[in-house]
Amino acid sequence: MFYKYEVRNNGNEDILYLYCSFKYEFSKELNYNDDRELGNISRDFIRTNNIKFNGNKIYLVVDGFIAKKMELDDINNDNYNNHEYYKPDKFLINLKLEDNSLVEITLREYLLSLLLSIHNKYHIEVLKAICVLFNTYSYKCMSENKYIDANNYYYNYVPSINYKSIVNNYEDVTSKLNSIIDSTSCICLTYNNYYILPFIHNVNSGRTKTNIKYPYLSSVKSLWDMTSKNYINSYFYSYNELKNILGIDLNSSSTYTFTDNTNSVLKLGKMFYSVEEIRNKLNLSSNTLYLIIDNRGIEFICIGVGNSLGLSLYGADKIAKNGGKYYNILNYYFPKTKLFRYIKELSK
Repeated sequence: MFYKYEVRNNGNEDILYLYCSFKYEFSKELNYNDDRELGNISRDFIRTNNIKFNGNKIYLVVDGFIAKKMELDDINNDNYNNHEYYKPDKFLINLKLEDNSLVEITLREYLLSLLLSIHNKYHIEVLKAICVLFNTYSYKCMSENKYIDANNYYYNYVPSINYKSIVNNYEDVTSKLNSIIDSTSCICLTYNNYYILPFIHNVNSGRTKTNIKYPYLSSVKSLWDMTSKNYINSYFYSYNELKNILGIDLNSSSTYTFTDNTNSVLKLGKMFYSVEEIRNKLNLSSNTLYLIIDNRGIEFICIGVGNSLGLSLYGADKIAKNGGKYYNILNYYFPKTKLFRYIKELSK
């Protein structure tokens, strides 16, 4: 939203000027009826940029004109500067259930549930990296939507107590996981002063993918993934099965092409599909596809597991086992982002 800031003194106090433009999509925040929303965005910008000024007045400047004046009485409040609010036991999440009701839980409970589902699969540094990504996701969702869907694209929440009967040495395991949560307390990833989404996948084709909608995603080599036993998977569907699932008539003369540079749109016969749609409808393991068409039907060859966006769990585990730390992992897979604890950028 803000592309620059300036601190000016009027003789009595400092005034913070935040600059934005209607050219940017984020200018929609100007339409907030409640200035507290805009105040929260301003506080996040101040925190991320470690802006110091002696005052509590903020002027929002849009295309050269002062569009809004705000007062942030608590801008120099010690609790705000220390960011107690963002700590695992302090930060509260509204969890939206399937019936649209909201349940309030702590960030610690949310992270503990996530880690219990994968704690015995990956190196401790990978678990730390995941904590940072979901710290970020929690801050993002609560600042933008005021809730997190219990079942969402990135993680389906299960209360941590549900793992008690299925996790051996539950108390010892949760103690170790809580130490991981504490070690990554308040650490998050940002791109252009905004929280990112926690893109994670299992295995890729040897390189991660970009996505035009998310400029912080980079394509980086991840050759470790090519050694995974799940690197290649195949799925066969007869033409009748494909007609029932996709609703189109195909035969051995049918052709397929990917219609864009990122191979995200598939033309199969005369129909166009997003690769994500094909993957979901046919229960395929990956967005990286090759098709073999013969007299019987179509075999879908999948490279990797997942969408190949962001952090590769398999590759991250290899980095960790070779001495890499969680911040090395995050810097490798998200090289365009910045790592923060509170308002201080961490060394990468």
